[in-house]
Amino acid sequence: MELTSKKCTPCRGGVPPLKGEELRSFMKHVEGWLLIDEEKIRKKFLFSNFVEAVDFVNEVGRLAETEGHHPDIFIHYNEVIIYLWTHKINGLFENDFILAAKINDIKEIEPTFSAAITV
Repeated sequence: MELTSKKCTPCRGGVPPLKGEELRSFMKHVEGWLLIDEEKIRKKFLFSNFVEAVDFVNEVGRLAETEGHHPDIFIHYNEVIIYLWTHKINGLFENDFILAAKINDIKEIEPTFSAAITV
């Protein structure tokens, strides 16, 4: 299953969330993501500093907007925590795993404005 080659499709609701073995099958394709109560997935990313964390979040934001699927993102200095789930069905859908796989594929982000920061 090559999730990164797929595109998120709008979920209209009324679709049952992934459960059981089907859900665990998708989990095998998103390294480092944790399953929470079969309803959400979460991953923590660590960076050298705040600027790198923000650059990463901006890249994730552009990706999420392109996919039309928007995660919950939290920043705490050099730490970024991302939660994914499909709100319309209050659970997990293939889109969540597509976006998780694409987030995993984001390579090291070069800080775009760190040179402008002075101490």
